[in-house]
Parts: sequence; structure tokens; C-alpha cells
Amino acid sequence: MLSDVEIARSTPMLPITEIAEGLGINPSDLDAYGKYKAKLPLSLFEKNRNRPNGKLILVTAMNPTPAGEGKTTVSIGLAQALAKLNKKVMLALREPSLGPVFGVKGGAAGGGYSQVLPMDDINLHFTGDLHAITSANNLLAAMLDNHLFQGNALRIDPKRILWKRCLDMNDRALRNVTVGVGGGNSGVERKEVFSITAASEVMAILCLSTDMDDLKARLASISVAYDVDGLIITAGDLNAEGAMAVLLKDAICPNLVQTVEHVPALVHGGPFANISHGCNSIIATRMGLKLSDILVTEAGFGADLGAEKFLDIKCRTAGIWPDAVVLVATVRSLKYNAGIPKSELSVPNTDALLHGFSNLEKHIENMNRFGIPCIVAGNRFLTDTEEELACLRKLCTDHGALFAPADVFVRGGEGGLDLAEAVLSVLEDKSLSAPPRFMYELDIRVEDKIRALATGIYGASDVNILPEAEEKIRAFEELGFGGLPICVAKTQYSLSDDAKALGRPRDYTLTVRDVYLSSGAGYLVVLTGSIVTMPGLPPKPAAESIDIHDNGIIEGLF
Repeated sequence: MLSDVEIARSTPMLPITEIAEGLGINPSDLDAYGKYKAKLPLSLFEKNRNRPNGKLILVTAMNPTPAGEGKTTVSIGLAQALAKLNKKVMLALREPSLGPVFGVKGGAAGGGYSQVLPMDDINLHFTGDLHAITSANNLLAAMLDNHLFQGNALRIDPKRILWKRCLDMNDRALRNVTVGVGGGNSGVERKEVFSITAASEVMAILCLSTDMDDLKARLASISVAYDVDGLIITAGDLNAEGAMAVLLKDAICPNLVQTVEHVPALVHGGPFANISHGCNSIIATRMGLKLSDILVTEAGFGADLGAEKFLDIKCRTAGIWPDAVVLVATVRSLKYNAGIPKSELSVPNTDALLHGFSNLEKHIENMNRFGIPCIVAGNRFLTDTEEELACLRKLCTDHGALFAPADVFVRGGEGGLDLAEAVLSVLEDKSLSAPPRFMYELDIRVEDKIRALATGIYGASDVNILPEAEEKIRAFEELGFGGLPICVAKTQYSLSDDAKALGRPRDYTLTVRDVYLSSGAGYLVVLTGSIVTMPGLPPKPAAESIDIHDNGIIEGLF
């Protein structure tokens, strides 16, 4: 069996112009970044606006474990399988962040025979989108600090700055810093906090904008600080939105690449689902729906995070709704949720599978709450037994979900045909279609929205909003932001706010320790547990194993 890197490098790619022509795109409409990747202009959506939308498939998963689930790999494999069934299909995925690539996770372009290419480029600087987002974010920070230095005509309170700088790298030393040290020509001394770029509001804004005008309006609406009277100061007050939009003029355009089997893929935007909304851009999704008959997209981490935010935030904004949801699970991950050590996950154990199914069970229930037909994709590992897979199939069927095995890592699209057939059976059954059903209405109190998610999606029995967070909620409501949706920042490893609580935690209280306003993105961020917006590197970062040879070949990205 070849490694991921060997498969990627041994696959002959088609020129991106040929991939585009298969979608009916004139090569002259492409902004090529070399031979195998290109940006699609926003005008392409307008050209195809009157085309009917294709079907939308959302791929999500159970809570991630060290055993691996393979959500991106299954997304790619499913699209390749649908192509083998002669469907006009596309992918819409997120861009990897350099933080996880050089930290603990490694690359994020799929795996085995279900990858997007060129893998090295996608995992590294790609077309520069994340760097443009970082620059736009930090331009606003620089303009804010310059305003303070140049006399502070807006009467900004330096102790109530809301805007954070960002960097596309895991660097815990930047979680709490001091800028303008010493004052004078160094500026106004104050405390500063960095986020990783994927968690920045500019990233969220780029992914939730529908066009350039919307982008600029959202940038202008960013809340950067309070003035001395307690009123919000925005990026528009600093006249920053125009320059920020200029830095994002190329980044807002979706990136077109291909899979190992030459299925077209739009890889655009990369917000994390544990600290942001975790979905690729609306622009890419809407464009893919116009250019294909079936669009396969994914949402980050487990369904309690990415899928919920895809439905309650992205779909509200974009006016879209998935026709089916694919919920990725593995036998190994279910056994891990039963408390089986990672070293013993390859040992057959149907009792542990039965016990660990509680985690997947809750995710199936959550998708049913939204009224979306659910297909569980059993992502196969070599150590899975037929008895274990039969047990998983019966459990899924008993809980109202279809089940299909997926062997897409080893066999590519061929290994996803059973899953593709199951998905098509749902798409063809018109009795399963239903109107959008959200977890909460926007006009209810912020606390009630938090409680709806905590009890309905996470399975908590109650919510504890700490006094400081409660005070901020009151202030945001008084300022007119109470009608925004909620973006919960929570550990991805558990349905609860405790990363160590595996399976299906019950009878616990979800603790909300902070709330902050993302008025440009259009939601309130609710921080739970010990979640932070700037990750750190692990004891042995993946960066230690990454290198480049004299011939230009990179090693260690996986």
C-alpha cells in the first residue's frame, strides 16, 4: 500500500483548464495559479444565477477521537463514487490552516485514494487566502492602534478594545501580550490577544459573505472597541473596510482543484468548527450548486459543532438547506468512546461497540431534530470485522438511519459505491424532503438560544452562565445584537464542554464563561469550558518531521 504522499505524487493531474471545461467554464474565465489550481471569478455565479441548484449533501461525523474518523476522506470518496455513477458532482471543502499542519493534525486534504490535489500546495500556502485574511485582520488592528496614537478622535476606551490580532500558526506565547510597550513613539501601551487566523472574524466574514458588497458591509460592521460612553466603535468608523476589502479581493474568489480521480473541488475558506462556524464559504457552496447536479460539502469536527453551525448559521445566511446528511463513524472510534485504550482498538469487541454507540446515537438524533435524512458512513479500517460492521448496521437501522460501509481510503470512488447508492436513494425519495428546521428562533433571548443548543444538541440538563458572561449578554442585547444566532466555542472531543467526557454525557451543566460579539460575521460567540482561540504546539510538533529536499520534494506533511 502506497502512502498518502506517494499516491498524491504518482497521480497524473489534469490541467485545471480541462477540469473547468468539464463544468462548462470557459478557460478564459479562470485566474490560474499555475497549471493545476485556479480561482473562479465572482461573475461566474452571476452568469449561472438562473440555473437550478443541484442537490446538497452535508458530510459530518461523530466526535473526533485519536482513532481517526476520516470525514474529509469520506467526503472526497463519496464524490468520486457519485462520479463513477455518472453524476455531475462537485466538492466544496475548507482550506487547511498552517497551525494544525505544523502542529498535531498534519495535512487536511483527505487520504489514500480519496485526496484533493495538488496536496502539498493545498496544505501549505495554496493561493494565499489565509495570508490575505491575516493581513486584512491585522491592518484593522494597526489602524485602531494608530487612531489611539494620533489623538483618539473617536474617544476609544483603550481598556475596552474588542479586536484581536491573528496569525495562521499555533503560538501559545501570543495568547496574552502587551503592545505599544513604553508608550511614546511605540504607541499606546495596552494588553493584546492573538487568535489563530482560522478563528478570526475576518475568516468568518469571508466565508459568510455572499458577494463583494456584502463583504464590505460586513467588514464595516465589525465591532472593534467601546468608546468612553460605552458605545460600539466599528471598523467603518475607522474607515478601514475599503482597504481590508482590497486585501481580500482575490481571497474572496473560490479555488478550483481536483481529486485523485479528477472530480472538481472548490476548496475555499477554513474556519475551525470548535471556535468558529466551521464551514467552507457560502460563495463556493452557492457556485458549486449552480455548476453541478450534486454538491458534496463538509462541516468541521462532530455534528454537535460543524453541522449545527452549518444549519443554524450558514444555511440561514445563504438560503440553502441540505437534502441529506452523511454521518461518518468508525468501529474504532465507537470502541474508543466506550473507554477502550487506543492500543486495543484493533481487537474485535462488539460489546464495546454497543456501549460506544451512544455517541453516534446522539448525533443521529440531532440530525433527526433538523428533519434531514441521515446516512451513517461506516469508514472501514482493515481491522474491522464483519461481525462488528453488521452490529453497527443494525444499531443505525434501529435508530432510523441508513447505513453504508465506505472503503474509500483504500479503493477510492469504487470503495464508496455502496454509500453513493444509499445517498441517491435518499435524494430520489421525495417524501423525505422537508423545509428547514432550526434549533432556535432568532427573536428569543440569548440565554434561551444557548439553552436550546445545550439541552437539545449537547444533551446537557442545565446551563450555568457565569456573571461576567451574563453581563456581556445583557449589554449586547441593549445594543441591539440580541437577535443574532449563536456560535458556541466548545471542545470538539466531547458532546459536553469536558473534553474527557466520552460517549453520551448526561445530567451535566454546560458552563458559559465568556461571550463576545462578531457583528461583522453576524453572530455571538459563546465560550464554554477551557476553549482558547490560539492553539499551542504539542510536545513533538509535526513541524519537526517536515523537510524539503534539493529536488524540491517535501516530506512529512502526513
